[in-house]
Amino acid sequence: MISDFRSSGLLIVALALAAALGGCAEKTKALPPGSADADKFLFDRGGAAVKDKKWIEAREYYRNLVDNYPQSPFRPDAKLALGDTYLSQGGTENLLLAANEFREFQTFYPTHQRADYAQLQLARSYTRQMLAPERDQSATRDAIKEIEVFLQRYPNSALMSDARQIEREAKDRLSTAGYRVGYFYFRQRWYPGAIDRFREVLSNDPEFTRRDAVYYYLAEALYRTDKKAEALPYYERLLREFEQSEYLAETQKRVAELKGATPGGR
Repeated sequence: MISDFRSSGLLIVALALAAALGGCAEKTKALPPGSADADKFLFDRGGAAVKDKKWIEAREYYRNLVDNYPQSPFRPDAKLALGDTYLSQGGTENLLLAANEFREFQTFYPTHQRADYAQLQLARSYTRQMLAPERDQSATRDAIKEIEVFLQRYPNSALMSDARQIEREAKDRLSTAGYRVGYFYFRQRWYPGAIDRFREVLSNDPEFTRRDAVYYYLAEALYRTDKKAEALPYYERLLREFEQSEYLAETQKRVAELKGATPGGR
């Protein structure tokens, strides 16, 4: 009985979805007389639907153009627009579909003038899937991989500033994940583990936005394991690179202490 109910429920959902898509399909069939401008008509209607945030309807127009007008000059832009509708609508499934559209664009149009945009949006589709630092960072690593492809392929792209912003967002997320593991070890007073993790963060991402925290706790872990000579340079880097930080006051005290205790201290 339960199985029959579930089957009936799935059938109803499937029929409702088919009806909705069918309605959109009917709209895309309403082409103007003559076929010469049909591709432009579909592209324009898709754009109008996007402005109204009617994502499914927009995709029907763009999909019709992509599938049925292979020689159309609007086809590459329609392919990109398909990906953008998924990206704008959001949600895990849509973001995966967006990535697929942008990846296919790179396969079909590797030398197109908007190939850099496709690669940027591919990376963006992964940044939108990134989880909190405490959770799995697979999407973050995928985002970094795709943005590195962008940086290698399109060094002169007008989209470079956006690419650098996406790169920093993804790297900060991954570095934050590593930092929090190190900080957990620090709080547990397992200083060797904390030292290793903090050093790994700095090695992998020397421009980490919150590296002041890494400098401070790495220096503290070294200080508390009687490696004060190794700790001092990290305290000094914090003071040198950050005019504002919650760790400045304590760092200044440590530097004064360590330099005062060092023969010939400056």
